[in-house]
Amino acid sequence: MGRQRSLLGLILVLLIAAAVVIVKVPARLGLDLQGGSQLTIQVKTTEEIKEITERELEAVRKVIEGRVNGLGVSEPLVQTVGKNQILVQLPGVNDPQQAERVLGGTAQLDFRKQKPGTEAQLQIEKQNLREKTERQAQLRKAPDQTAIANNQTQLKATNDAIASLFEKTELTGKNLKDAYPEPAGASKNWHVGLKFDPRGGELFAELTKSIAGTGRTLGIFLDGAPISADFAYTVDVQYAQTGIAGGGAVIEGNFTAERATDIAVQLRGGALPVPVEVVENRTVGATLGRDSIQSSIYAGLGGLFLVLVFMVVYYRLPGLVADIALLIYAVLTYAAFNLLGVTLTLPGIAGFILSIGMAVDANVLIFERTREELRAGKTLYRSIEAGFYRAFPSILDGHVTTLISCGALFWLGAGLVKGFALTLALGVLLSLFTSLTCTRTLLFYVQSIQGFRKLEFYCPKLPSANQSQAEATP
Repeated sequence: MGRQRSLLGLILVLLIAAAVVIVKVPARLGLDLQGGSQLTIQVKTTEEIKEITERELEAVRKVIEGRVNGLGVSEPLVQTVGKNQILVQLPGVNDPQQAERVLGGTAQLDFRKQKPGTEAQLQIEKQNLREKTERQAQLRKAPDQTAIANNQTQLKATNDAIASLFEKTELTGKNLKDAYPEPAGASKNWHVGLKFDPRGGELFAELTKSIAGTGRTLGIFLDGAPISADFAYTVDVQYAQTGIAGGGAVIEGNFTAERATDIAVQLRGGALPVPVEVVENRTVGATLGRDSIQSSIYAGLGGLFLVLVFMVVYYRLPGLVADIALLIYAVLTYAAFNLLGVTLTLPGIAGFILSIGMAVDANVLIFERTREELRAGKTLYRSIEAGFYRAFPSILDGHVTTLISCGALFWLGAGLVKGFALTLALGVLLSLFTSLTCTRTLLFYVQSIQGFRKLEFYCPKLPSANQSQAEATP
């Protein structure tokens, strides 16, 4: 009896802890539940690559997947579609333009040095670039598509004019080892830190040495255009002998945190091996998510209610105990999802509901074995004990085979399939705990109360010859 009370105390503590987690840690929802962005990316051929094969498609997918991971999106989906398209789903990303910018850009970084005799012209073009960049930002606040298009054309012309004032060098994004956003001291601006490989460090030192003290600048270009309005930097004369060594650099573009992160993600992800184009970019609205959640909740509660009723009607008092254990299981599982950061999708909810069926199945096995023992003339206590003992191998085998299937789905699947496998596996593990611990503890505690020892509560229509022996105290 003391052991049962200790276990009941443990179950109560777990329930309190689960309730705190549910209140304090919100659930993470997938694209189909909370909305987000969905992009379809078309992979294009080039003069060198006449046909998109599986190899090129997979290479593009890996680069895009790396960029998605850099965005920090939970439970993204990146998969190939057909022979030349890639589908990207980004839950919670409500700015499709930002997603398109990061995922669709080629992100070709290169460092250039200013041509001699272009100092005056560069100052004029830098001023033009700054004005047109600021105007473009203002136009986006009150969209005027014609004005935006005209300003974009002028901005491109300015970028081309600036590019003509610089000559390319050997130092490009291929020599980049790492890129990361970093705050610019006490100001609210951000920079982008760069780390080069050994060859890149040598090239950077040579480049800075060649322009140190000359008044000419080092230009940083992304996809052939200046990386920002502040893209050109002079190098102090103190580096005229050695250049800037150490294999690192900082792009001081006075970026916002978002822009610095976008650039770093693109640079870390590498350049795409072939050109791509975003052919579809749409936002999945939150209304669809709310409808899906509501329908799923109704379906789950309806199924759970029917299961609870069936267990009480057919198995009587043990069925009621199993229902209590099932509710404990549901609370613990949901808390575990929130605590572990599991992203809930519709398939994930399906996995959760399926695991409820597994939990009920274990109780059914236990109760049927218990009834067999009662019909054989054993006492109530011994029958319950034997019911758990005899049902355990079957319960364990069923749960282990399901976990093996979950492992295969998680290892070989992707996106929503992984979410289904993860929620089902976690649910199966917790159902094993509640069936063998919660149900057992509650059932032994209930049968220890004299008023709940009537045999019709456990096994209706038990032969009268066995009743007196079964109701005896062990």
